[in-house]
Amino acid sequence: MKRCPECRRDYYDDTLLYCLEDGIALVQGSVPVPVSDTDEPATAILHETSAPAEAQTRAQIHTTEQTAILSTGAEAEPQTTLNDSTEKRSFSARRTKPLAAVVVAIAILVGGFFGYRYFSASGSKQINSIAVMPFENRNSDADTDYLSDGLAESVIFRLTQIPDLRVSPTSSVMRYKGKETDVAEIASELGVDAVMTGRLTKRGDNLNITVELVDARTNKSLWGEQYERKLSELLTTQREMVAEIVSKLQLKLSGESEQKLAKKYTDNNEAYQLYLQGRYHWNKREAKEFEKALEFFKQAIEKDTNYALAYSGLADTYSLFPAYGNFRPNEYMPQAKQAALKALEIDPNLAEAHASLGEAIFYYDYDWAGAEKAFKRAIELNPKYATARQWYGELLSLGGRQDEAIREMSKALELDPFSMIINRQMVSVLQQTKRFDEAFLQNKKINELFPNEEDLHFTNSTIFEAQGKYMEAFEELLLAEKAGGAKPEEIQETKNIYEKGGWEAVVKRWGDEQLKFLNDKKEKDKNEYVLAINYAYAYAYLKDKDKTIEYLNKAYDERSMAVLNLKVNYVWDFVRDDPRFKELVKRVGIPE
Repeated sequence: MKRCPECRRDYYDDTLLYCLEDGIALVQGSVPVPVSDTDEPATAILHETSAPAEAQTRAQIHTTEQTAILSTGAEAEPQTTLNDSTEKRSFSARRTKPLAAVVVAIAILVGGFFGYRYFSASGSKQINSIAVMPFENRNSDADTDYLSDGLAESVIFRLTQIPDLRVSPTSSVMRYKGKETDVAEIASELGVDAVMTGRLTKRGDNLNITVELVDARTNKSLWGEQYERKLSELLTTQREMVAEIVSKLQLKLSGESEQKLAKKYTDNNEAYQLYLQGRYHWNKREAKEFEKALEFFKQAIEKDTNYALAYSGLADTYSLFPAYGNFRPNEYMPQAKQAALKALEIDPNLAEAHASLGEAIFYYDYDWAGAEKAFKRAIELNPKYATARQWYGELLSLGGRQDEAIREMSKALELDPFSMIINRQMVSVLQQTKRFDEAFLQNKKINELFPNEEDLHFTNSTIFEAQGKYMEAFEELLLAEKAGGAKPEEIQETKNIYEKGGWEAVVKRWGDEQLKFLNDKKEKDKNEYVLAINYAYAYAYLKDKDKTIEYLNKAYDERSMAVLNLKVNYVWDFVRDDPRFKELVKRVGIPE
């Protein structure tokens, strides 16, 4: 059991650190009731506490229902005994009410003076950034994960509508899920002022949700609450949380921001829960998870046919299928476009839907101008939407506008520094712009964030290959094979091939192996669909110009995403001067 030494409230949840009533640090076990020799309801104590030499001197007034304290120096922990020197500087307020009033008045005046001096010199203590952590799933079962993750993501989505508040995106906070991490450490790594944590327990249709908002700079609790609600009240509870956070952070909102925060995307609680489940599976970025996401988004739309966010989720899912598996772009991408347009018909100011539309018309219609317009509109509506900036950066890079691409991708990374996808795309963009040294550093950073030695060395190998540094590319390839679990005899075979025919022979082996794999796949199942772009790459490794261009044209007919990289991918350098290749580049609409 824990107890608050201020209000004496008992807590039986040992994970709580601060009182939900007044933010005072909880102590283990019972706290003795203080004995007072007076019935005086208020005290005023003026004291001074010396701080370490390296600590910053500060002055503030701490006012509660029973005390008004002016402190200069380090703030004392609850129940800390004052030292002798401090005792000598203390003035008892137990004598008379007039004396207490005088001391309180002095405390307020002096506090106001020093507070003015402090805040004028040091700047406002306003909280300008926050991280909302994934809620701890106390049920410890996957069926409730969508609630604990989705509730946090919903709060994040709402808070990003506030222009002057920087909110760590979902992909950044998810890396802490299931880990015992100190609030100060989280704040330091994410560069935020405040951190909100929460715990969720589901028993049948009943929810127990505990939340706590901590100022990480002072380790003080700003707000805490415990909600006992029905599952059917989840949507209302989420809105209440956001309102409380805004209130406790004392954020000044414009009329437009207030409208965005108050906006109701759906009033149907079932639709909201289904949407959360859809996003939960979509965030896993796997083809089988996309199938589940589609079903949940569709069910959400059945519950509320005007749920624009659900249509936007549907569009995002359809548009990513071809990038994560052997799926026909001309089957999925038109549905992505249709869903995005429906979302915008319902809500023309939904940034996510504009970005979804841009993704669909860029990678399927090859509509460069239309996609750029859509991405710009998404960013205008929500400048903090990192994915929109990432997609726009990809368009700029593939179109050869490299300086603009780097700027946009840098902004995306600044907004979402722990997104694996954005970090990887940054490597691609840097490589496409021939900024190879920076690409190496970015690739190293990825391995530090998401350790994977095989990916690290294989990507390094491609960066060296793009520069024509084949010895270095070969050395990195060997490291990648070793990290990937290749047997010693397999690594030796790669060495033998390189010794006999150099790097060109190694690349030719890739082409032979991929061609055999694709043909075997089709032979095994006559109905198996194999993307034409995979054949194009295989023939490019074999340096077969005719077959490469033949399958690139087939990939164009399939509306393959990869056709958009014709201008910047070094793999196509050997056919770049071929008139047939130049004609294809024009058909794709790649800017000169």
